[in-house]
Amino acid sequence: MALSARFETQMSNVDWDDDDVIERWCVSQRLFAERYLALQPVKLGALGEWPAWHVAPFAALWAVESVVAPGRVGWWVISGDLPTDYTSGAKTPDPRSAIAMFAGRWADLARTVIRGEGHGELTIGADGNSSELGPLLAARAEVLNAWVQDDAAWET
Repeated sequence: MALSARFETQMSNVDWDDDDVIERWCVSQRLFAERYLALQPVKLGALGEWPAWHVAPFAALWAVESVVAPGRVGWWVISGDLPTDYTSGAKTPDPRSAIAMFAGRWADLARTVIRGEGHGELTIGADGNSSELGPLLAARAEVLNAWVQDDAAWET
């Protein structure tokens, strides 16, 4: 069975309307984001206890406290059924603008990868398989952008 078929089968057995299921997913995504951030070459503050925004089981956006200005968002990290990535909070003051930034950055990287060019600042996948991942990254960028445009996705 292909990985995507296994994933869809596993996902179809989960009740994503169940608050306990969503809470467990968010807790697991926080652990994943925490491990990811520990590998990054920047000094980061505390990771939020709960996502600043999420659509389980697809995406969770986490605020990371600023080291320079404690109590403020210094970074954002995204995790879920998409690439795990992080960005500075300097030009992304809220979750919606952070998601828009990830969508734009990923769309740009996907276009570059699909053309067979190196990006310079960003990488995707392991050596030799980035061309396979370009279309997947483009699709994830489109989904993020659709959420940015959808006011209902931002109602609490």
